[in-house]
Parts: sequence; C-alpha cells; structure tokens
Amino acid sequence: MKILRTPDDCFKNIKDYPYQPHYTVVKTHDDCDLRIHHIDEGPKDGPILLAMHGQPVWSYLYSRMIPYLVNAGIRVIAPDLPGYGKSDKPSAREDYSYQRQVDWMNQWLVKNDFSKLTLFCQDWGGLIGLRMVADNGERFDRVAMGNTGLPYSPDVPDAVVEEIHAFREGPTKLTITSMAKQVRQMNGVGGVDPYASIRKFAYWQKYCWDTVNPPAGIIASTQMEKRNKPIRALELLMENIGLGSLSPFRSSVSNAYEAPFPSPAFKMGVRAMPSQVPSIPDQSLQAQEKAWTFFSTFEKPFLCVGAGDDPITNGFEKIFLKKVPGTKGQPHAMIGGGHFFQWRKAKELSQVLSDFIHINL
Repeated sequence: MKILRTPDDCFKNIKDYPYQPHYTVVKTHDDCDLRIHHIDEGPKDGPILLAMHGQPVWSYLYSRMIPYLVNAGIRVIAPDLPGYGKSDKPSAREDYSYQRQVDWMNQWLVKNDFSKLTLFCQDWGGLIGLRMVADNGERFDRVAMGNTGLPYSPDVPDAVVEEIHAFREGPTKLTITSMAKQVRQMNGVGGVDPYASIRKFAYWQKYCWDTVNPPAGIIASTQMEKRNKPIRALELLMENIGLGSLSPFRSSVSNAYEAPFPSPAFKMGVRAMPSQVPSIPDQSLQAQEKAWTFFSTFEKPFLCVGAGDDPITNGFEKIFLKKVPGTKGQPHAMIGGGHFFQWRKAKELSQVLSDFIHINL
C-alpha cells in the first residue's frame, strides 16, 4: 500500500488550532505502517469525550467546541480518520473500504487503551464510530450521535440498486453546483419514497469520485460560514486550475480544511469514502446487521442530538429512538446549525454534550 503523509508545514497557518499532536501507528492489511493523529485536551482525570469527524473534514471541526468542553471539565480526544487531517493518507481508491476504516480505528482505540468513553460522532464519524462501539462495547460508557447513522439497507430493490450503479458509473458530468442542487433536495432518512434520498445521495457519491480535485475547503466552508459568492467562485477557479495553494480568496476556514491536501493525490479518501456509504446493499451488509443486533440491546445512555435542518440526515434519530433501549429518558434535541453543526452551534452542542455526560456519570 502506498501511503502519503502531509508535511507539517501545511498546517503552520491554521487559525485557532494550537493543540499538541499525538500519533499512533497501526498496521494495514498488507502490514504497512499507518500513522493516525489525534488531539487530547482537557483534564486527564476528566470524563472522556471521543469526538469523531466525517468527510471531507478533520479534527479541526471540533476546535470551536474544545474550549467549552474543557471548561466543563471534560477531556476531549479527537482523532483524524486515515485520509484526513494530520493522519496518513493511503493513496489508492481500493485502500478505502468501510471495513478497513473500522479496523484501523479499532486498532487505534485498543493501542491507546482508551476506556470509559463517551462517543460523539457525526457524518462518517458515526458510521465508523458506532461500529467501534459495537466491536468494543466495554470501552464505552455512553453514546451521543448527530447528523449521522448506521445505514443498513438489505431490502433495496434490485432495480434501484442497478439504477444507482448505472448512474454512478455513467457519463453524466457533475459540477459542484449541479451536485449541490440535487443533494439539497434530499429529505433525510425515510419519507414517502424511501429511495428518493438514495438517488439524490448518488450525486454526491459520483461527484466525489469523478472529481480529481474535490474542493474540500470550499465544500466545508460553504456549510459553516457565509461566503461572498463571487469570492467563492474565484477560489473555486483557482482550485480548478491547480493554483489553490496560492489563492488569496480562501477564507481561514476554507484554508484549514484544504490544508491536509497539498495536492490532489492526497484526496483519495475524500473521493472514495462517499461511495462506501452502504445506502444500497454491499459487502458491509453482514457487519451492519451485527452492529444493529448489538445496539438493539444497548442499555447504556444513548443520546440523539442533531441539527434537524440537514437535508442529508434529517430524521436520523427515528430508528435509534425506536430500536436502542439506551435512548429512553435521554434529553434528545435538535439544535439547528446544518450538517456541520459542531462549527455553527459549537456552544450549544458543547452544552448538550457536557450535560449528557455529567448527568449520566
């Protein structure tokens, strides 16, 4: 496996990320060394929050929350998934499977011997983090999740599966604008047509894979801050012509989320992982069923706290409230803030999580 490592200099101008790096080396399936980065902030004897990010971001997503959580006496551990942030980046599409991400992060968890954890997970942090809980239940005291899920879709009709594959592999050319238009039409989980969102999500999957240099900074910053449209268009132009690193049009937020990727070669995780979301039956079906069997008897405290205004994941909480015993009696809440509400609702989300931890100690 060919593995890339982002030079430290790429992170030297990141705003409000003063955290000491910690590194753990795990083994890949072919016995290569894969280095995973995490930050560890707050009182060493405090209750531990394991904060898991998604795609295309990294642990910088939690930089606004960390001061609030630390002030509440909470120790925050936030890793960068392989392919993101300061962690190593396997360079080939086939390197990134759902199961491999789970395997790598399970190794990371055990090597660090973290226990008595509260998980908070969002986006891909949920798909991977919830599987980590299912595989290492004794290490977790409670779970909080938001804007994510544990997709398990064994009953999608063959015709829909074939339609999705044909579209993703077909000749349609997507731009960031045409893709975003379709994704904004998603209506979360379920609905009158349970396959409508699967079809719309396929635009995101296809766009990421077909785009050699997906603009991670623009994608993230657009959902976290108000951007001047002409400036954003100029930033995108600079990215498209390969001069993004010289762009004077990046915001500090956009710069932070583009920093881990000094060239398009470093973005294979960003490109590959959306297609690994099991929105239709795939090789992860058995593992997802096993995880759901685990959570159907999970009686430890389990909190659903989401945005409630995220078209991708609206309604994510319904199946968990129905199936997970530990959700009973917990202060579930929807607090706004869009898909990356860790950034836009940092204070509010930190308060919800600190309250959840302290009342369940």
